Amino acid sequence: MHPYVKNSLALVAGFIGGSIINMAIIQISGYIIPPPDGADTTTMEGLKQAIHLFSPIHFLMPFLAHAVGTLVGALITGLIATGNTQLLSWLIGLLFMAGGITSYVMLLAPTWFGIIDIGLAYLPMAWIGWKLSKRLKEKKQNNKF
Repeated sequence: MHPYVKNSLALVAGFIGGSIINMAIIQISGYIIPPPDGADTTTMEGLKQAIHLFSPIHFLMPFLAHAVGTLVGALITGLIATGNTQLLSWLIGLLFMAGGITSYVMLLAPTWFGIIDIGLAYLPMAWIGWKLSKRLKEKKQNNKF
């Protein structure tokens, strides 16, 4: 397969895989940390109206969703890509960060959460995902006879 095609597919697979993880964590978050009484977390409008009711613990699962989703997305991309794996993993981080910034602005989330989320959940996790993919590829290559 041509490297251009393979790298494009790596980006798509990483984005889809990371998005699935992100959404899965968001979907189960209400069962792990129940939302405040009276908060409708099923719609964006409900979240906007209830965001002032959220305590810091309520932001833990969204942060984990963003961080783990980005990590998995960058890892998948790094494992599939044939060249420029670091750049492609960074692109995954930037894509997820763009979504995170958009959500932050739309929800008018607390500033402290925006700083932590944007500062720690995206580019650092993309870098870790790339490093993990690099190590796994090296390990696989060293185990070949």
